[in-house]
Amino acid sequence: MSVSLAPVAPPGPPAPAPPTRRYALIVTLLALALAIVVVVVTLSVGGGGRPTARFGVASPYPSAPSGPSAPVVTGPVPVPAHGALFGAWVHDGDLSQAGRVSAVTGLESAIGRKLDIVNTYRRFEEPFPTSSDRDFAAGGRTLMLSWVVNDTQEVSSGRDDPALRDWAARLRDFGYPLLVRLRWEMDRPNLRAAMHSGADYVAAWRHVRGIFAGQGVANVSWVWCPTIDGFEGGYAQDFYPGDDEVDWVCVDAYAGSRMTRPADLLRPFFSWAAGHRKPIVVGEYGVAVAWGGTARSEWLAEAAQVFQDNPQVKAVCYFDSDPDGNGPNRQYHLRGDPLALAAFAAMGSQGYFHTR
Repeated sequence: MSVSLAPVAPPGPPAPAPPTRRYALIVTLLALALAIVVVVVTLSVGGGGRPTARFGVASPYPSAPSGPSAPVVTGPVPVPAHGALFGAWVHDGDLSQAGRVSAVTGLESAIGRKLDIVNTYRRFEEPFPTSSDRDFAAGGRTLMLSWVVNDTQEVSSGRDDPALRDWAARLRDFGYPLLVRLRWEMDRPNLRAAMHSGADYVAAWRHVRGIFAGQGVANVSWVWCPTIDGFEGGYAQDFYPGDDEVDWVCVDAYAGSRMTRPADLLRPFFSWAAGHRKPIVVGEYGVAVAWGGTARSEWLAEAAQVFQDNPQVKAVCYFDSDPDGNGPNRQYHLRGDPLALAAFAAMGSQGYFHTR
């Protein structure tokens, strides 16, 4: 843009512009300045780029993470459009941070693929996140946090609110998407003294979710997960908080001493879940070593087919326990049983379980 100036009369200083022309010059310069401001603002808030934060409102397009430990994804766990996420709890007997990572990567090496989900257990007083939690998430695995809460009536009373707010902040600031099983297997008879009743559990669930909402937690998907025995007995349903409170429905189902095929074992839960438009995660499943290698491998192959036959199933997590440990959980381990391990690897190699 060019601006005409009034002629000057040499010698001497330039003659002042007449008042009308001086006014026109000022208006022109102001218009030019305003045009520049408009261009700058347009480029900063739109004009082909992604929006930036303005007036203290966060952009809906988060900035790229910086640093090796920065979260790479925010928001709740996405539900696969087709197929199911493939995961496990893996316990080699060493529950140190290095041991937890080694157990998972060792199983991954044995089956020839990375797990989509790593299940981990945490009591109310235990730390989160730990270095292994961060390692798993930074490596592209989704954590499923199986979280113990204390007495449901105590939770609902508000006595645990300071600790719950601290937990909410820690999960929020972790930044990665999480599946959270809030006191899974709450329907077990041996937990009745702490759970009290289905109504008490539901009240505690709603109280916890309210606190998390107040803390701005947006990266948690809430998973409700009773036992298959509870569905067989008709009492698991009493603990359901409602479709408005639950993101994923879940079940823990084991083929222990009873020689129960996968379809028969899971039928009571699948029948109930069909009435709820929620994705399913089989939170824990396993087949006992006592079945023998061939029978175990056949069970796992059948389980893979049962999962695929029910498109509501969007995630599955095997319970791969410590083969050298004590107690009933050790009977479901895969390592040390080449046929069962091969069957599990074969399941994980199927395209249905490669959603990422």
